[in-house]
Amino acid sequence: MSTTQTQTTRIAVVVGGSAGIGQAAALRLAERGTGVILTYHRHADEALQTVAAIEEAGGTAVALPLDLGNGETFAPFAERVARELEERWQRTTFDFLVNNAGFGQMALFEDTTEELFDAFYRVLLRGPFFLTQALLPLLADGGAIVNTTSSSTAPSGLEPGYSAYATMKGGLTVLTRYLAKELSVRGIRVNSVAPGPTRTRLSGDAFERFPEVIPPLVARTALGRLGEADDVGRVIATLLSDDCAWITAQDVEASGGFNL
Repeated sequence: MSTTQTQTTRIAVVVGGSAGIGQAAALRLAERGTGVILTYHRHADEALQTVAAIEEAGGTAVALPLDLGNGETFAPFAERVARELEERWQRTTFDFLVNNAGFGQMALFEDTTEELFDAFYRVLLRGPFFLTQALLPLLADGGAIVNTTSSSTAPSGLEPGYSAYATMKGGLTVLTRYLAKELSVRGIRVNSVAPGPTRTRLSGDAFERFPEVIPPLVARTALGRLGEADDVGRVIATLLSDDCAWITAQDVEASGGFNL
């Protein structure tokens, strides 16, 4: 790739891009010619496999470690992103940020411990807030951000056991609107995508361990199947594209009509 081509390549930072929805988003973005910096926490092998898949298809990607639950890692991570942009793409900025990393765990309100509540807070809300803040100087004017929220925040069809998880995802939905307002002066669009039940490794590969929960969820889904990571990954890639240049501050449910 020539220097001129490299300078015009759009770059995305995909947080939590080693598997599931983040991996799907990274692959779909790469298909569109976007260079990808994806992060991982414990699954380096899967992250490297994602990078290899992108490179085999003719794209460019790199995987970097990041602990989203530890804010002290954000400044060093931003410095590493800046180095990768300069060395790999001859850029000083990137164009797209996908805040996707997270974890899930069911716990009834009365059984939710402070430790679990704080873990949800650090990873699902505090992490995206301050990581975005740390990366903001590197995000190009006219860029775009997509946060992964959840259909568990919808006012109808609530499921017991998600009070803490959904509280944080609801906070991320509100943060999306405020970022859209405050960053609009730089032409930066900010939206979120709210998946419904989706086959990922969330909650310790729950759908693999408890396949009996799938048929009832499918019965409540208008389009008649469980969501796949790529269903949501494609929505994320599309929201970041110029096709959605007039969309900001929206929380787009990608659930196949769950609880419709």
